[in-house]
Amino acid sequence: MLRDDLDIMPLHTDSERTLIKDVYKLVESYPRVPITVDCVIFGFDNNELKVLLIRSDIEMYKGKWSLLGDFAHDDEELDDAAYRVLRERTGMDDVYLEQVKTFSKPNRHPGGRVLTVAYCSLLNTEHHDLKILANELHWHSVKKICDMAFDHKEIMDTCYAWLQKRMLEHPLGLNLLPEKFSLRELQNLYEVILDIKLDRRNFRKKFFSMDFLIDTGEYEDDVPHRPGRLYRFDYDKYQQNKRRWTGIEF
Repeated sequence: MLRDDLDIMPLHTDSERTLIKDVYKLVESYPRVPITVDCVIFGFDNNELKVLLIRSDIEMYKGKWSLLGDFAHDDEELDDAAYRVLRERTGMDDVYLEQVKTFSKPNRHPGGRVLTVAYCSLLNTEHHDLKILANELHWHSVKKICDMAFDHKEIMDTCYAWLQKRMLEHPLGLNLLPEKFSLRELQNLYEVILDIKLDRRNFRKKFFSMDFLIDTGEYEDDVPHRPGRLYRFDYDKYQQNKRRWTGIEF
């Protein structure tokens, strides 16, 4: 609503009109700080953790990589803005985003004071096709990223740390594996995302103790090593017994 609209508002009393005008005066006295959203999309790809980046279109950051972001519209919820950015930049509309943190350093943006709200997601790159490839959009190895536009490296690192913590608190990584998977594949998933080497016996002991793995009675095939048993994660049992998933400590 514009301030000029007050003259045609169907208010019944002068006091109502005065109250609305006072509210507008108060709002107009507030400092105006733009808000942007940045999407940090991690992808599990061929036993490697990657992130979606584009070339910055800002002259002072020419040639540098940046996250997927944009200013939030005045009439737009932040969650809606994040999904809009993801859809407009990648063409994907089936990705779940979670809000992670607001970045608010006064000098973080060359254009002045700008607040950025970071959103994060983790997906299997084989299950999500990039339908838009503008600005050289593609997947990058997280380990090989050194310099980025704005403070996007800090934002990415913060979201990566958040993702690692979430991996230990919830079984979200299981969605990246096939319906039937070996313990070798499961351990490799955790090693890649947590960026650590895990003890094989300790890892298996912890997962079996939670009793959410179902032995399918089947084995791997066409593998260059001794075929391992294949398991399924019992999502129904997990939903009924979430409290038993107290997190994993390695």
